[in-house]
Amino acid sequence: MRNTELAKLDGLIGRWTTTMSQAWFLEPPGAEVPGTTTVEWLGESLLFVRTQLGEGAHHSEMSLVVGRSDPNDAYVALYQDERGVCRQYAMTFDGVHWTLTRKDPDFHQRFIADVEKDRILGRWEASEDEGRTWRKDFDLTFERT
Repeated sequence: MRNTELAKLDGLIGRWTTTMSQAWFLEPPGAEVPGTTTVEWLGESLLFVRTQLGEGAHHSEMSLVVGRSDPNDAYVALYQDERGVCRQYAMTFDGVHWTLTRKDPDFHQRFIADVEKDRILGRWEASEDEGRTWRKDFDLTFERT
């Protein structure tokens, strides 16, 4: 039986065309990196998100496993990428707004997105002063295919 709180994420299931843009680290300025994202159920109580972006120097792959701590009434997400990076995020989702946040000793980070039926407009931000100020890392746009 599907976890009822995780069932609220069902609208994310599917295949998405993904675009990274407005990244401070991309050259030339204004460059966009195309990719794909697949979101699927992993059993009844986990969601698996896999994103592949670009190719060559701008190629990256990342995965996110989303679950829920029922006793804590909270979503949790584990992230990993091809660099061997592994991070834990707190997550919120109300059907319209989706956030991932982490407050780790190296830096704080957050993903903030507006969710529509066939489009998600999001951005990743980072803070190196414990969340007092934030800089945008990049925008991510997801279009359902």
